[in-house]
Amino acid sequence: MFYLVCFDIVDDRDRRKATKILCEYGYRVQKSVFECPRLTERKFLRLRDRLETVIDSLWDTVRFYRLCRGCIKDMEYIGTGGPPKTAAVEVF
Repeated sequence: MFYLVCFDIVDDRDRRKATKILCEYGYRVQKSVFECPRLTERKFLRLRDRLETVIDSLWDTVRFYRLCRGCIKDMEYIGTGGPPKTAAVEVF
């Protein structure tokens, strides 16, 4: 499944930890936005659990958006960057 993950983490140290974790699962497309194109349900749950141990639930937010193949196909962008890296997407 393809996930878009975005976060707002107050503490610099926690933010760096979260970024390091997310880099293991996907591609950074903006400072606090990652595209994770190949997450099985098991990998997603592991990612969510790992991030939950890093953030301060009173101040921080992490959002996970599950996107279907049609949503990804219809995604638009302007400026720098490019379309999502979906060539390797296997599980939908």
